[in-house]
Amino acid sequence: MPTEKAAAARARRTSTEERRVLISTLAGTTIEWYDFFIYAQAASLVLAPLFFAPVGEHAPGLATVISLATIGISFLFRPLGAVVAGRYGDRLGRKRMLVLTLVLMGAATALIGALPTYADIGLAAPIVLMLLRILQGFSAGGEWGGAALMSVEHAPLNRRGLFGSYPQVGVPLGLILATGVLWVTTTATTPEQFESWGWRVPFLFSVVLIGIGYLIRRAVEESPVFQEMLAKKKQSAAPLRDVFRGNTRQIVLSALIFVANNAAGYLVIAYFINYGVATLELPRSSVLLAIVIGSLGWLSATVYGGALSDRLGRVRTFQLGYALVFVWMIPLFLLIDTRNIWLFGAAIFVLTIGLGLSYGPMSAMYAEMFPAAVRYSGVSIGYALGTILGGAFAPMIAELLMQRTGWSGSVGVYIMVLCVISFAAVSAVKETRGAELRAASDERDGTDVPA
Repeated sequence: MPTEKAAAARARRTSTEERRVLISTLAGTTIEWYDFFIYAQAASLVLAPLFFAPVGEHAPGLATVISLATIGISFLFRPLGAVVAGRYGDRLGRKRMLVLTLVLMGAATALIGALPTYADIGLAAPIVLMLLRILQGFSAGGEWGGAALMSVEHAPLNRRGLFGSYPQVGVPLGLILATGVLWVTTTATTPEQFESWGWRVPFLFSVVLIGIGYLIRRAVEESPVFQEMLAKKKQSAAPLRDVFRGNTRQIVLSALIFVANNAAGYLVIAYFINYGVATLELPRSSVLLAIVIGSLGWLSATVYGGALSDRLGRVRTFQLGYALVFVWMIPLFLLIDTRNIWLFGAAIFVLTIGLGLSYGPMSAMYAEMFPAAVRYSGVSIGYALGTILGGAFAPMIAELLMQRTGWSGSVGVYIMVLCVISFAAVSAVKETRGAELRAASDERDGTDVPA
């Protein structure tokens, strides 16, 4: 890129439309992930006795394992959501699919909050619960890719990492919001009230959030890259076929890059709550508050990781994040097992620093890895496959490891192995920072960087 253009890009201020896009992607993904995470947290706290009680009568602990496994069921349908949203997002636009996924997620979440339990309708209760969780997974599969592309494709060249961190921040913000609402609900009700009706409140609260998110997303303009594709008639007629035909390596690498981050993240989102309350016998409200505090580290490190990748490079920033997660896993469990709530919170906070550094650059890197005509499909499918291999069953695997070994460090070793895999995958990617995103670049391999 010529020197004068680079200087102009650095000097230019964020426009009104760019700020609107950043607010839209941040608000939308926060609401989407609130919906997705509130289920994960409820599954670790209360859904086992309400929907899977008969299983627990015959095998103590199995109801909890099944409840945690339902978190992963939805991940199996995220690739389907990614395929559908990617197909139409590459043909009809990023904005339309973002509005649709937001509404689908909110509807499924609110219906879970109104669902009768096993005591009310028997076997139909867990079946309908699974169907609604599947709808959540389908929606989430299409959400991230659209939000990532809207932010990155609107970004100035030298600020893609920072802009791309905004939809990523939706994860810790969604977790803070979900945990905060759950904390308020649990502290405002008795244990009996919470199990009777209080657990429904966070799900039903989604109706308000979805209305807000819908209005915000409707006001945003379509991605300039997609508008350019329309003008040049560059969009793919069959993006799914085309993305696998020319970008299979990128899909595989993007999935493997995300594995460790997603698995470790879901320990924070779901497993540590159950472990702290059921195994360590810490107060539920204190554990939830510790998760909120830990998530603040995730939030700040995600924004910093995105900005750092604009200077240091996407690959190197990812490597730093995974190195930190790797070396922290055993100390993490040593601190958590002290049963000191302050050390519990501090251990999670440090973990989330590594999570943020290996999550903040993701939107920019993935967008730069794929050509414009199949970009929505490529980033969505790679991300969705990474969630299946990573976080889908991480809470369940962690619980099984604890039951089998009785040593919490076994969970740490499990995450360390995944860190090695993800570190190797990101190291195999040629640095993407500065890659052309416009439709004219479709003739090139999506991972090349222009001179």
